[in-house]
Amino acid sequence: MASSDASTNIHGHGKAVDGKKKRVRCNYCEKEMSGFFRLKYHLGGVRGDVIPCEKVSEDVKELFRSKLQGGGRLCKEVRDLFQQDLPWKRNGCPNKNVSKKIRRQSSESSGSESGEYENTDSMSEDDLKEPAILPSKRIVSQSAVTGDPKEESLSKQNKKCIGRFFFETGIDFKVVNSPSFQRMINDTHCPGQTKYKIPSCQELKGWILKDEVKEMHEYVNKIRQSWANTGCSILLDGWIDEKGRSLVSFIVDCPQGPIYLRSSDVSASVDDINTLQLLLDRVIDEVGVENVVQIIAFSTIGWVGAVGKEFMDRCKTVFWTVNASHCIELMLDRIAMMGEIRATLEKAKTISKFIHGHATILNLLRDYTDGHGLIKPTKIRSAMPFVTLENIISEKKNLMAMFASSEWNTSTWSSRSEGKRVALLVGDSSFWKGAGMVVKIALPLVHVLCLINGDDKHHMGYIYETLDQVKETIKEECNSKKSQYMPFWKVIDEIWDGHLHSPLHAAGYFFNPSLFYSTDFQSDSEVTFGLLCCVVRMIQNQPIQDKILQQLDAYRHSKGAFGEGSTVQQRTKFSPAMWWFQYGGQYPELQRFVTRILSQTCVGASKYRLNRSLAEKLLTKGRDRIEQQRLNDLTFVHYNLQLQQQHSKLGLNYDIVADEIDPMDEWIVDDTPEIGSQNGDSASKELESAKGAVNGERPSFQVKEELR
Repeated sequence: MASSDASTNIHGHGKAVDGKKKRVRCNYCEKEMSGFFRLKYHLGGVRGDVIPCEKVSEDVKELFRSKLQGGGRLCKEVRDLFQQDLPWKRNGCPNKNVSKKIRRQSSESSGSESGEYENTDSMSEDDLKEPAILPSKRIVSQSAVTGDPKEESLSKQNKKCIGRFFFETGIDFKVVNSPSFQRMINDTHCPGQTKYKIPSCQELKGWILKDEVKEMHEYVNKIRQSWANTGCSILLDGWIDEKGRSLVSFIVDCPQGPIYLRSSDVSASVDDINTLQLLLDRVIDEVGVENVVQIIAFSTIGWVGAVGKEFMDRCKTVFWTVNASHCIELMLDRIAMMGEIRATLEKAKTISKFIHGHATILNLLRDYTDGHGLIKPTKIRSAMPFVTLENIISEKKNLMAMFASSEWNTSTWSSRSEGKRVALLVGDSSFWKGAGMVVKIALPLVHVLCLINGDDKHHMGYIYETLDQVKETIKEECNSKKSQYMPFWKVIDEIWDGHLHSPLHAAGYFFNPSLFYSTDFQSDSEVTFGLLCCVVRMIQNQPIQDKILQQLDAYRHSKGAFGEGSTVQQRTKFSPAMWWFQYGGQYPELQRFVTRILSQTCVGASKYRLNRSLAEKLLTKGRDRIEQQRLNDLTFVHYNLQLQQQHSKLGLNYDIVADEIDPMDEWIVDDTPEIGSQNGDSASKELESAKGAVNGERPSFQVKEELR
């Protein structure tokens, strides 16, 4: 068709496929879309609203493009849509005021602290509940529009799903450009269906991240609303990175779930207690001083240890406690260094290093253990020696069978000093006796680690009694011989008294109905002091303090609602906090006070095992403000997604054993050279040959490459 003949009547270039003209088919490519208005964009090749027609002639395309761009109210909009390479800020926020508002609210969307940006303490509830909504123009250009509303929605959800994967894992956005990634996504999609619309890097950084920030704000707001009733704990997660910087992240934990607040670089203040205290004050104010019950520190030494010594004198309403998991790890570390315990662990390490340090010996062992090794890597480092020792004991018969086998006895290893030493050690009954005792002493503490790190329940009502039970178990394993169990009790008591114990633990023990109403409950001076300390620090209103002390009498003597049949029956069936929520309503002041205590956790940020690399990147200077804000948003989303996932896994058959072990671990690395490397792999050949002879097979000289 000549240019002069090209009709400007849009109805001449397409036809309605339904009576209401809601669906229109292009005469050139037969693609369907919603309405004749979109057909103009389709024919004019204007991207952003519909996909351009590939079969229309150039004169028709130029006619409609000129018509759309020539003037009128759509002039600017069409030009914006046609210029696809414009930055996100210009493409999505043509209004300067809207752009400023979005940038300000986006800054408030993540909690990471930086001196160059607005203080998140100024964040309002309205800003949190109503993040800025991008103009509809941006929504049009943000998705791969096909003309089919259902397909558009599906495409958008696909992209958001992929985006969430990137945000949660922290993977570089550039991976979306990898052909392998694209094939992986499309090949796993159901055959015959439309292929996934893989988002671009710009989409991941732009509208997809923006939508995720908005959704995460809604999630965080919901959790924030629960703090007034249950209270919350601020968890400190501190570390020193490879650059030598002292960094700390702040997490707020409550029964509804944990949320990431912010991260800070405290390198310049590690020796300044006042500055560090001011930082904590700002965090407490942001959460709400009326909501914060305790701060849980990650360590007892360094700057956090120094702050902890003065914190409760300076802050009269908030408790300072230390991560219970960290304290139990300290107990295990101390026990591992004790004379006979240390000697037994060293012997076990000698066995594991010899076997795991040489591929040929490890392969031989696996023939006797159904493919298993001796080492049990753990998610908590301090537990690994004891869990591994327990596993070695379980493989005792297999180890003895291996070292008595003809494969072993005919190998070069059996004649070397290292091999003889390990073989004698495996046959030494005193080693096995000592190993059994070590496991009996340490495993009760390891079980506590599993309980508090893997359970979704808050253990404030149990930690006091749990440690007492650990001590009693150790006493029983030592046949109640004071000379044997007292050294271990001393280790536990020193760390409990010096670091772990808090008045909150004593009060939690007192208000746990399953323990309080039991026959062996003991309310000693430590428990009484802890209870009164909590009343004084947590309740500033004197009349309410008096009411709580009066209402305590009903709880002590099982009066009123506390003595009713159903209440008594549920003492051991409900969690302590739930029991008080259900049956404490007759005494509202006491109920609220107790609920806020029992709703707190005893474990710090280590429970959630967050990847710290993104926080380290965020706290590295040198970016422009827009890129820094984008990283700020990404960090906010990343850590809160991780916390959501970790929290959802709690209580689901927690296993302290980790999936992988460091190949350079001290339980593996052996300085003894592999014999095969010196003698043409003769040791390996001898073992394989011996196995073949025993099984009536021809000798095999193939050595497995797997080291462990």
